[in-house]
Amino acid sequence: MSAIPAVSEVMVDNERVRATLWRLPPNGGETGWHRHELDYVITPVTGGALTIENPGGEVAESPLSPGASYFRRAGVEHNVMNKTGAEIVFVEVEMK
Repeated sequence: MSAIPAVSEVMVDNERVRATLWRLPPNGGETGWHRHELDYVITPVTGGALTIENPGGEVAESPLSPGASYFRRAGVEHNVMNKTGAEIVFVEVEMK
């Protein structure tokens, strides 16, 4: 499966938060390797399963349910991939 870049749109960016809408295309959409410099909350808009590639080669599946938010601390490093046949959409809110 070839990598297809995820599409992001910053919806809010001020002195306190940044909210970004992410769209991962089906069958190979991915964010690319990145490190989160800020604490953040993810709120799925669509359901599905993300494939998370972590440093050291560990790969894990992360199921998503629409509206079921989760929190992560700064320092997370990974590549987020969509290997499903449907677009996956979520909102990421970073706390500055």
